[in-house]
Amino acid sequence: MSEATEEKTHYSEPELREFEEIIKKKLEATYNEVNFIKETLSRKNDNGTDNTAVGSKTLEDGADVREKEQLSQSAARLQKFATQLEAALIRIKNGTYGICKDTGKLIPKERLRAVPHTQQTIEAKLGSR
Repeated sequence: MSEATEEKTHYSEPELREFEEIIKKKLEATYNEVNFIKETLSRKNDNGTDNTAVGSKTLEDGADVREKEQLSQSAARLQKFATQLEAALIRIKNGTYGICKDTGKLIPKERLRAVPHTQQTIEAKLGSR
């Protein structure tokens, strides 16, 4: 089989560096967002000492609890995303990045640029549902 018709099985070092940069930028943005949420939650836990009417205070407390739950869920999703991005960086280092875990084929660059932590081609992902 000639070099031109042989199917590529790994990405080159320059290609991997491009993906690494994408992942590191997403990771930094994700960490910044998690830290912002944590700061927001810690400010919400510091309720201050203002005394307002009991009825409106109860409504505010309910809204605060709901908002804290939403922020906590967002932080958990972001933390999971960060973990997936970190795992992708490890796959770059160990030479398995960009290879579909189901088919063993190279995941298209366009998909990796959009979803840099993916471990599946779109065909494998849709087939596994």
